Parts: sequence; C-alpha cells; structure tokens
Amino acid sequence: MLTLYLNNHPDSSIFQGKGLLMGGSQNIQEVNNQSYYEGDLSAILIHNMPYWAQVMRTPSLAIALMDEWESKLQLMAEATLDHNVTSLSGVPSWTLVLMRKVLELAGKKTIHEVWPDMEAFFHGGVNFEPYREQFAALIPNDNMRYYETYNASEGFFGIQDRSGANDMLLMLDYGIFYEFVPMDQVELAFPKSLGLDEVKTDTNYAMVITTNSGLWRYMIGDTIRSTSLHPYRIQITGRTKNFINIVGEELMVDNAEKALTTACSKTGAAIRDFTAAPLYADDTIRHEWLVEFEKMPDNFDFFAELFDNALKALNSDYEAKRYHDMVLKPPLIKSMKKGSFYAWMKRNNKLGGQHKIPRLHNNRDFVNEMLEYSSTTKKNFNY
Repeated sequence: MLTLYLNNHPDSSIFQGKGLLMGGSQNIQEVNNQSYYEGDLSAILIHNMPYWAQVMRTPSLAIALMDEWESKLQLMAEATLDHNVTSLSGVPSWTLVLMRKVLELAGKKTIHEVWPDMEAFFHGGVNFEPYREQFAALIPNDNMRYYETYNASEGFFGIQDRSGANDMLLMLDYGIFYEFVPMDQVELAFPKSLGLDEVKTDTNYAMVITTNSGLWRYMIGDTIRSTSLHPYRIQITGRTKNFINIVGEELMVDNAEKALTTACSKTGAAIRDFTAAPLYADDTIRHEWLVEFEKMPDNFDFFAELFDNALKALNSDYEAKRYHDMVLKPPLIKSMKKGSFYAWMKRNNKLGGQHKIPRLHNNRDFVNEMLEYSSTTKKNFNY
C-alpha cells in the first residue's frame, strides 16, 4: 500500500510524522494452559507490525488495542494531539468520530489546525463516498489524498493503485485463487463460477476464494464489479445477503450509497448512517429508510425525490418496479435522531472499527429493532 502510494507521490512527507491507525481490540485467552491472542483482525495486525512500523505509528499499543471503545477514543485523541500525524488509517465512520473528538479537545475547527502535515487517509471496511463531504469539511485541503484498501480476515484482496481513482487493483500474488459467481446463481445449490479470464466489466459477482491458509472455495459474502480487465481492477458493490429484492428490484448497497450521495450533494445534506427494509402496509409495498443525518437537507421532500430518481437512474430493475407506482410505492424516509445508530451499537456491544451498521435487508428485523430503541423526528417525510 505504501509502495503504491509513494510511487504516485514521490514528493510525499508521510514519513516525516506519525501514522494514526484506528484499529480494533484484542485480549489474551487461555486454553489448556496455553495463551493466544483473540480479537479483531486490525488489532492482530497492529500487534504484529514490524519494529520500523511500530516506530512510525501512534498511539501506543496499550491505547490502540483497548477494548472499551469510548475510553479508547478519548485516550487516542489526547495521546495524539501533540504528535505530527501525517496519515490516518481506518474505517471512515469511526475515523470521523475520532477526528471530531480531536477537534473538540483541541478547540479547533479543522484537522490541519491540529495536524498541519496531514496528507493521506487509507480507508476500508465501508464505502467512502457517503462520508467524503464530511471529510472534506473537517480536512478542507485540496492536497489531501484518499486511498482505499480491501482487507478482510480471509485475505488482503485489493489496493487502490491510482490517485483519485474509485477502484482497486486486485492483488493476484497474495496466495489467493479467485472465482466469481453471477448474482443470479448465488442462491443455487450448485452455482456456476467463473475464472478471472471469464468475468465481464460492469457486472456484479459474488467473490469466492481458495487460499494457501486453508480456505477452500469460500464465499466471503462480498459482491464486486470489475472496472478493468487489463489489469484487473474492482469495486466493492455490497454483500450477498445485504440487498433488497422483494419484487425483483434487486437493490444493492452500491445503488443506495450512490443515490444518497447524489441527493446529499444537491440538497446540502450529510449522512452519518442509514439502513433500509421493505414496508408492507395497506396493500402497498415500499422501502422504508432510516437515515441519521449529520446535516439535514435544505428541503427534505426534494431530497426524497432526488434519492428515488437517482435509484431509478442507477438500477433499471428498480425503475421498472417504480413505474407509475404500480408495484413499488415511493420510498418512506424517516429521519433518526443523532446518535441513534451509535446507541444501538453500544447496547449490542458493537462499538469499534470492525463493526458496521447492516444496510439493506429483505426482512424488517433490524429496522424494527432500531425503531424500538430509537424515536424518529415528529415528521416522517414521504413525497
């Protein structure tokens, strides 16, 4: 990752300061008088970094690997305020929480007032686009660079190799054999799989891996789209279980995030988190969206209309089902109070960089739970 970054930016000063890593937690387990570490992948990786990388990162391991998340955020902010932090690494949503804590303690408005040499954010775990405007507000510097990585406990699959790109180079020499299952085959008992030489661009596939660490034809749960075949570059488009398809609309997370980004950019809004599920009422079917806004849109009804139209433009199946409201009614958007998703994660012991809000569902279990724990604003918006 650093080699690719430095190849693109040979004038970088990234090693003149520290890299702040937002990792998870780990603890020591005892089995048959033998000790071993158990925890989040990011914590295990941080613990096993080589010496030179430990020297270049912050904060200390004692803080970085803490498992009590709220205390950890406070201590991370306090410990790094006076360091010359030149890069950030982590999940965008949790990195935003840390940056806001840093600014609160420092009494500043922008990150460059605290860390003037900040130049790069290496991110992964969730799509960055819904958070891009919030990062730009906290780091208002045209020279700030954003690089995506595709890392999981099963393997390291992709790294953004071009500055400003929205895709990643598929890593073919990391001991991983790739296969790709078309989305219409995923639920079959014996799905057809394709090799790298058979995939097409702009088509969603479920990724299957066989690795030299022992995984055999393992479907990791992510869906990807190839953007280039020479070399192989990909985008993550969602999860094999994280979509809505109740009337054939085949709505993917990628569609939702792009549509929300479009609606936000045209209404001045910013989103912290969201989730969605089908809603059946009065012989009608629609999608119900629970959205927590960092900044409310200037016109909420216009936001809903833009969002719906963007989904139609991105997804022809959704557009067909929305035709004249005959099959699928307009989306119902509920604005959640700030902190609703954080409160749910805290109640369920899911605070931390490894945990993510589930986005799209074919059932209402998660949405009903969120509504039970949280109250919406008095007005529900539906155009």
